Amino acid sequence: MYFDGASHKERVGAGVVFVTSEGEVLPYSFTLTQNCSNNVAEYQALIFGLEMAVDIKQRHLKVYGDSQLVINQLLGLYEVKKSELLPYHNYAKRLMGWLGDVELEHLPREDNKQADALAKLASTLSMTDKEARISIYKSWIIPPIFNDDEDDTFQEEENHIMEVFEVEEED
Repeated sequence: MYFDGASHKERVGAGVVFVTSEGEVLPYSFTLTQNCSNNVAEYQALIFGLEMAVDIKQRHLKVYGDSQLVINQLLGLYEVKKSELLPYHNYAKRLMGWLGDVELEHLPREDNKQADALAKLASTLSMTDKEARISIYKSWIIPPIFNDDEDDTFQEEENHIMEVFEVEEED
């Protein structure tokens, strides 16, 4: 599970990405309804992911985040000095205890791009009272080939034909 939080002036978001043992990617974006610091947003993202893991009774979880503060606080390497972070820290520790086998690892930001993008997306699109569903598709447009002597008007009856060739790969 990858997590990230994003806090901007008046908008806050969280991103969580689960990668299954089969390699399936399950992305989640959350718009947070209250303004908060970036560290609280990071804890919020982590807790969203841990709660989902508890709900599906996941017993082994590898957790990756780019917040050095949050990861090291949970590993016991850093002390939780800010009182506003303590409730989130305690709740995250409790959730991790319910899950059983949880491994935490700090990642550089460039290795946490998906969760980062989801958190930024949620904070950018923050809609306070409504749920937004966004579909992202993998696609590529292949424009039709036009002759120079054709006019630029679209003709519905015209057939647009595309040819696809499969090239055999050699090792």
